[in-house]
Amino acid sequence: MKALVLHKPGQASIEAVPEPVVTNGNILLRVKMVGLCGSDLNSFRGLNPLVSFPRIPGHEVCGTVVQGDGSVPKGNDVAVFPYTSCGQCGSCQRGRPNACQFNQTLGVQRDGALTEFIAMPPENLYPATLTPKELCLVEPLTVGFHAVARGRVTATDMVAIFGCGGVGLGAVSASNARGATTICIDVDDNKLKLARAAGGDHSINSMKESLHDRLLEMTDGRGPDVVIEAVGTPATFRAAVEEVAFTGRVVYIGYAKEPVSYETRLFVQKELDILGSRNAQADDFRAVIRLLETRKFPVNDVVSLIVPLEQGPNALRSWSEKPSRFTKILVSLD
Repeated sequence: MKALVLHKPGQASIEAVPEPVVTNGNILLRVKMVGLCGSDLNSFRGLNPLVSFPRIPGHEVCGTVVQGDGSVPKGNDVAVFPYTSCGQCGSCQRGRPNACQFNQTLGVQRDGALTEFIAMPPENLYPATLTPKELCLVEPLTVGFHAVARGRVTATDMVAIFGCGGVGLGAVSASNARGATTICIDVDDNKLKLARAAGGDHSINSMKESLHDRLLEMTDGRGPDVVIEAVGTPATFRAAVEEVAFTGRVVYIGYAKEPVSYETRLFVQKELDILGSRNAQADDFRAVIRLLETRKFPVNDVVSLIVPLEQGPNALRSWSEKPSRFTKILVSLD
């Protein structure tokens, strides 16, 4: 079968690989469509410290059941929960398997879904009456939903979200679903327009406006109650702590690719809750599927490009050269 293989940074090709062997009660899926995300781009660029080469990327998956145990009927389209958990580490024992110490995400620590067939445990499959395009958006949106849950967002909160890519849009939608007032921050007007369509109440282009002044204006001089960072740069890491209100909550989804210098006085003076957010849980998958079933999320506007598998390497190169041109790239194997 065919697969997109990353051999080293900057080198991707379509190659023949062995078909999966279905064992241990797993279910065989024919892959219909796969979304590319920021971690795939970082893997291609050699900036993802968790990936090893060679690697088949891909963890935002729509697949069709072709062989299994009957728990999910043959022919059903499903979204895929792409993480593993050991059940024994501290995170798993505390009921947070999304942060399992030994997690292996599809396409990162183990080969992913940019291939014709994959085998997955039945409990990792989420059937839904959604299109393949929508099913591919489930996983990236869940990461934002999980961050909003980590931030304990309520209807009385003012929430600022740095970054309006796929993950940030999930946070925008989740914050809106909880009734919070949501402020979307990016440097791209098109992404900010999408964020407003996904449920954002206000938007700030931080390249064109004073971020600090606008946030104070919108929050009656207090700053946002919750800041969610979905970019992963030193500047946005610092800004989250600087702009959040006293006794506010900061949630980091992305991680900076270099050390970050902080004014740590703010941690103590503001008595902040600083929280990390990793992957997602089953409840987040169910919540995102419910959202997409309402058809209120701007799916068609979010997807920038759909290409066949053979054009996947070129799509990665184009995205790497001009990242601002794309919000979401999908690879079709159907």
